[in-house]
Amino acid sequence: MTNIDHINEKILRELSRDGRISNLELAERVGLSPSACLRRVQELERTKIISGYRAVLNRAAMDAGFVAYITVGLNDHSKTSQAAFERSIWAAPQVRECHNVTGTIEYLLRIEVADLTAYKYFHTEVLGTLPQVNAITSYIVMSSPKDERA
Repeated sequence: MTNIDHINEKILRELSRDGRISNLELAERVGLSPSACLRRVQELERTKIISGYRAVLNRAAMDAGFVAYITVGLNDHSKTSQAAFERSIWAAPQVRECHNVTGTIEYLLRIEVADLTAYKYFHTEVLGTLPQVNAITSYIVMSSPKDERA
């Protein structure tokens, strides 16, 4: 297991902000030589602390700026019912995140679509047709003052 010391924390923070930063710039920001910095980054990658790099997309520019969170309750709490629901969700491109959570509902979904009409289609024609679904509650995102997801 890789030690997450103060320097590694700095490296991870900088790479979280900009995964395309050059090794030379990264080394300068964290106070290491370029070769020492590269070794640390490679070790963080090797141990899967850094599991990948992603582009941060502007969903509004891609005509997918309507965001909603949906809580979903299932009518059957069996493993079979959960597996069937999860397979359906994997097939739905509108679902950007799906989390199995504790509490009064089973799932929390993040939906990204073009507009309210597209959202209504997903809500009614996709999610609403799944036999496992018992309850749906929607939360429409009006703004995101802080969003650090990649």
